Amino acid sequence: MGRQEKPFTSLLRKVAAGQELDVSEAEQAFMLVMEGEVSDVELSAFLTALQMRGETEEELSGAVRAVRRNMQALDAVPEGTVDVCGTGGDGLGTLNVSTATAFVLAGLGVPVAKHGGRALSSRAGATDVLEALGIPAEADHGRQEERLRDDQLAFLAAPFHHPAMRIAAPVRKQLGFRTLFNLLGPLCNPARVRRQLVGVFSETWCRPVAHVLGELGALSAWVVHGHTDEGGIDELTLAGSTHNNVWEHGQSFSFALTPEMAGLPRYDIAALKGGDPASNAQRMVSLFSGEAGCYRDTVLLNAAVGLHVAGRGNLLENGQLSVPALRHNIAEAARSLDDGLAREALIRAQRSVSARE
Repeated sequence: MGRQEKPFTSLLRKVAAGQELDVSEAEQAFMLVMEGEVSDVELSAFLTALQMRGETEEELSGAVRAVRRNMQALDAVPEGTVDVCGTGGDGLGTLNVSTATAFVLAGLGVPVAKHGGRALSSRAGATDVLEALGIPAEADHGRQEERLRDDQLAFLAAPFHHPAMRIAAPVRKQLGFRTLFNLLGPLCNPARVRRQLVGVFSETWCRPVAHVLGELGALSAWVVHGHTDEGGIDELTLAGSTHNNVWEHGQSFSFALTPEMAGLPRYDIAALKGGDPASNAQRMVSLFSGEAGCYRDTVLLNAAVGLHVAGRGNLLENGQLSVPALRHNIAEAARSLDDGLAREALIRAQRSVSARE
């Protein structure tokens, strides 16, 4: 009798032949990866074959299910907690919009479990800029729950919740191109949030990501991709139109959003260019201290949608964007900046670090 083929080998053989995996097969494949049952050579071949053929919604769903099964989740999370994050990978190196948006929302009393990591396509990811602000990554899940409950804001650094993902890190780095792993972080928030604003690096992924989040229990999921003269960006933008796919109440909607609809000016994407963690942190402090311009207006737009995702100020009427409601939410987000509420949220986060030292 011949040797029995390993489970992963048969799955690898299937994708190498250009065939698609169903949800259960994809989940099995990624479980085997995170259990350490797959060699670097096998994983490299698997991810390359998927990328060359083009990953499917079913394969994404299976991968997300596997990562969620392996993640170290929080136990106690306030009702209505949201996440605002992007996949990265757009290569534009902008200022930290989703992190600033998290402070704006927290200032308005919205509990935010901000999932993030270090820089991929920019010089300063969420974890990098938070460290520069004096808020190092917190490993203790109990303290994260405490911050979320008391300060309406917790930063969940991916390495402390997804240790199994480290197995794939060397292969991903050597491959040097985007794989399905680039999408998994935003879809696997350790607080198990059901309300999310997610930016993706390609418009192609807006609909599949929204559908996967919906199928896995999201109450409100907005998946966005902005268009600029220099390429796409993983957030709502004022440098062009933003494509939105939304999943709410078991229904899917899609539409475009322009700066003019928001009542905000257009800006060249160069006005949002970032730098190293220290300079990006200083720009965020300036933003919370009243600085006007592209950074402020971009954060206002993203926070306006974040408020809707949190259940505050409904932006949709029969599946279409309500311009008056959008502008109302922008004004509410502006109050967080103008009244110093976002700045207070930052100070609370910094003080919580000092209190535990």
